[in-house]
Amino acid sequence: MWISVTLQADAARAEALSDALMDAGALSVSIEDADAGTAAETPQFGEPGHLPSALWEHSRVIALFDGDTGSAELGAMLAAAAHAAGLDAVPPFTTAEVAEQNWVQLTQSQFDPIRITDRLWIVPSWHEAPDPGAINIELDPGMAFGTGSHPTTRLCLEWLCDTVRPGCTVLDYGCGSGILGIAAARLGAADVLGVDIDEKAVEAARDNAARNGVRLRLQHSAIAVEETFDRVVANILTNPLCVLAPAIAARIAGGGQVALSGVLETQADQVIEAWAPFIALQVGARLDGWVRLEGQRPGP
Repeated sequence: MWISVTLQADAARAEALSDALMDAGALSVSIEDADAGTAAETPQFGEPGHLPSALWEHSRVIALFDGDTGSAELGAMLAAAAHAAGLDAVPPFTTAEVAEQNWVQLTQSQFDPIRITDRLWIVPSWHEAPDPGAINIELDPGMAFGTGSHPTTRLCLEWLCDTVRPGCTVLDYGCGSGILGIAAARLGAADVLGVDIDEKAVEAARDNAARNGVRLRLQHSAIAVEETFDRVVANILTNPLCVLAPAIAARIAGGGQVALSGVLETQADQVIEAWAPFIALQVGARLDGWVRLEGQRPGP
């Protein structure tokens, strides 16, 4: 058994209080929107590894402590954390007992196979493939971004299903888990290069490619890419897509196509403008507030 303690905090103190609770002996700490489920709820858009610029004005800090912690000891821990966080007193809080569970089984139950198209499914390793005749990519949730559940990943996978032809070449810029490159290879691409700024993502992509029986060329983004590709896909974020526009656009072969995602609908014009000197982009699809931008380099 564990003890869950929920404390109220404003945006300015929530992160400091979270760190202080860990230092005081909490087993884990999370920060949530205290107004979640109300008209005042504030969405935070982002992806793993990219923290929001500001926390919620009214935050809720949830700390988990060992179930054997006595009330006096718990009170002392909370007081020490509050003092370390620069608070005059412990914020209002509630406690609850958390029963021991099979956390692995609970986590696995939250991830079901994901149908991308009739041709393509993403299937966690603990599930049977719903359609054995389809292309089934085995992928488990992990450290690297990209399980097929995020709208931007789905938008890119759908584009690959529509555009990848047998024998074509593909560049996946910002490969994360490798899901897009693996899909491209399974769809018939002859050569796939995955690039990422995170060495752990490159390692995860390599493991996932081996698990799915495909060969991907994978490298850190510090290594220059010299060749051009028939299809280029980049599912990252708006700012890097704008900054990297000349570098990514230069990797598209004549007549080649590009798809960009990780872009909110409100940010589409910003990316289109940044890419205008290189390739004309247009919105190809929308999903849950995100867009996929598409373009083609003139040429044979």
